[in-house]
Amino acid sequence: MKVTVKLIGPLIYEAGFSEKALELPGPMTAGELSAYVKIDRKRPTIITRNGKAAAPGDVLEDGDRVVISHIYSGG
Repeated sequence: MKVTVKLIGPLIYEAGFSEKALELPGPMTAGELSAYVKIDRKRPTIITRNGKAAAPGDVLEDGDRVVISHIYSGG
């Protein structure tokens, strides 16, 4: 299964890339993908899948575009 992953902010440095197409070893959830790309599980993140909010337990599908960002605030 192939997905495209885009990382935002300091997650780029943590995982070592900004955007990458990944061939996953099998079915995976959005939360498992975060760990797969080496993001610390303790770090709170926001995950979107194809432009919509994704829960950590949402199962990814072939061709998905996933964006993972750290939680931020401001105005």
